[in-house]
Amino acid sequence: MFRLLALIHKEFLALLKDPKSRFVIVGPPIIQLLVFGYAATFDVTDVPLAVYNQSSGEASRDLVSRFEGSRNFRRVATITHDDQIAPMVDGRVALVVLHIGSTFSQDLHRKGRAKVQVILDGRDSNTALVTLGYARKIVGDFNVKWATDHGLGAAPAHLEARSWFNPNQQSRWFFVPGIVGLLTLVVTMLVTALSVAREREQGTFDQLLVTPYRPWEILVGKATPGFMIGIFEATVIITAAVFWFRVPLVGSLLTLYVGVVLFVFAAIGVGLMISSLAVTQQQALLGAFLFLVPAIILSGFSTPIANMPPAVQAITYANPLRYFLIVLRGVFLEGAPIRLLWHQLWPMAAIAAITLTSAAWLFRRRMS
Repeated sequence: MFRLLALIHKEFLALLKDPKSRFVIVGPPIIQLLVFGYAATFDVTDVPLAVYNQSSGEASRDLVSRFEGSRNFRRVATITHDDQIAPMVDGRVALVVLHIGSTFSQDLHRKGRAKVQVILDGRDSNTALVTLGYARKIVGDFNVKWATDHGLGAAPAHLEARSWFNPNQQSRWFFVPGIVGLLTLVVTMLVTALSVAREREQGTFDQLLVTPYRPWEILVGKATPGFMIGIFEATVIITAAVFWFRVPLVGSLLTLYVGVVLFVFAAIGVGLMISSLAVTQQQALLGAFLFLVPAIILSGFSTPIANMPPAVQAITYANPLRYFLIVLRGVFLEGAPIRLLWHQLWPMAAIAAITLTSAAWLFRRRMS
């Protein structure tokens, strides 16, 4: 135990004295937390709106005021001629043009219905679809109010939407828990992937091989700093998610940290495998990013796994981040107990066992 503690102490000293390693621990988590926490969102707000209102009636003014009063739209221009529409959209001055015809108010009073045109900039299809949904909601509310005020009667079926677990439909509540897994994986992977490669590059790994340390002791000594740093990083990001970004944590901390521990072990196993194969730190960094990029893309962090082709979905089962994101969002938003998350926890334990065993075999082979 004394030898093992001495090796762990040496690893911490080597990790904290190396400027590259210190930057890996401190720099990426802060930068990515700010970028993803504020920039990664599906919400569309402050959309530039141009209004082309050819009707002078009260109904058209009411509809325009509803668009102007919405937090999703910002009126930037008033159009007076048809030939102003195309330059407005082509130049990205306005992403949405609301066109109300000259007979809009008259048609409402005489026929009980009228047409409204919404012109969208479709170059960003996601923004266009989300914005169209906002416009439909505003027009739908206008229709209900108009029918009620003029005694036309409500529609036979009225849809009321209620969102469970995220009542305000804030995409930040979806993204920020995922950042816990993403940044924990990045930091843990880089720290462990650089551990052996750094010693090989500095020429101290050969000295370690002639010591009385056994392979499992070297493995534990290399893994312990990465484990402690991974748990620390996860704790910092969870704290920021709850107290800075105001994401509700309705589940059990015990369940959450069971997932954190299993995930960190899996990440350490992959990192040590890369580290045992790499000769230089540059190779270790390239190997880590070679794993990180597909792992993040295939985790369901931003795009649903169910939308991927079946062959790609099969690959995701080997990705520990896939399971950890479900645990994070389940605990944060749903308050899911550990019995409901067990089918996400045991695959991470299996991946950790396989990767750590493989890393131990590679270490033993290097030392033989």
